[in-house]
Amino acid sequence: MEFVNVNGEILSSGFAFVRTDNRSYRYGDGLFETMKAKNKKIILGDLHFERLYKSLSLLKFDIPAFFSQQNLETQILELCQKNNCEELARIRLSISRGNGSLYKSDEKFQYIIECSPLKHETDELDEGGLIIDVFPFARKSCDAFANIKSASHLPYVMAARFVKENKLNDCLLLNTYERICDSTIANLFWVKDEMISTPPLSEGCIAGVMRRYLMQCAQGTRYKVQEKPCEVKDLENADGIFLTNAIQGIKQVKRFRDKVYSKKIKIYNDLQQYILKS
Repeated sequence: MEFVNVNGEILSSGFAFVRTDNRSYRYGDGLFETMKAKNKKIILGDLHFERLYKSLSLLKFDIPAFFSQQNLETQILELCQKNNCEELARIRLSISRGNGSLYKSDEKFQYIIECSPLKHETDELDEGGLIIDVFPFARKSCDAFANIKSASHLPYVMAARFVKENKLNDCLLLNTYERICDSTIANLFWVKDEMISTPPLSEGCIAGVMRRYLMQCAQGTRYKVQEKPCEVKDLENADGIFLTNAIQGIKQVKRFRDKVYSKKIKIYNDLQQYILKS
C-alpha cells in the first residue's frame, strides 16, 4: 500500500482528499515542486525550497508559519520511510490555495506530498542518448509566471503526448517569439566551440534547479556558460545538446530532427562528474 502526506497527515493513497471545488483542480491555482531524495537526503534541497517560496510569493499565497523548509524536509523523509524508498525516491510536493470559485475562495492553504521509488524511472530514457524534436502545437508565454512549476501545465502535458505518439524521448517547446525555451521535463543546453549556452529565464523556460546548479558547477571548469535565446538553427549547428532536470541530472541528446550527435563531447563528461557529486 502506498501512502501520501495530506496537509501533514499520512494517509493511504486511495483516500479521497481533493474536493471538486479545489482551486488547483478547477483553475490550476497552485504549483508543484519535484525533488529527488537519496540516502535520506533531499538533493539540492536549499535550491528547491528557495524556488518554492519565491514562486509562492509571486502567486501571492499566504504561507503558514508551519510550512517551513525544516518541517517539510522532515515530513518528506518520513513519507519516504513509510513508502520504503529512502535510498532513492522521486518526490512531488503539490500546493493549492484552497477551495472555492474564481472570485471566492476559502484561502485555506493545502498541500500534498507524494513519493515513489526512482529505480525504474530513470531507465525510461535511452541511455545511448535522447531522440528529440520540437512540439509544434503550443507557444509558451514569457510573462512573470512562465518560470514557475504551475499546476496549469497544459502545454507540457500535450507536448508529452506528442513525445509518446512520435516515439521520442522528449521534445522542445517554443515561446511566443518562435524560439525554443525548454523541454517537457527539462532545461536545454547546447554546446558550440566549447561555449555552453542555455535560454535565459526571460525566454519563458522553467527556472530549473539543476539548470541553476549546473551553471554554478561550470564556473569550476574551464568552460563558459552564456544565457542566449535559442533558435532551431542553433541546435542544428551545435556540437552537442543536453537536457537537465532534478531527477535525471544531465542527459545528452543523440539526435535532434535530422542532426545526429555521434559522440559524447568532453564538456558533457566533465559536467556529468560535477553532477554526480551532488
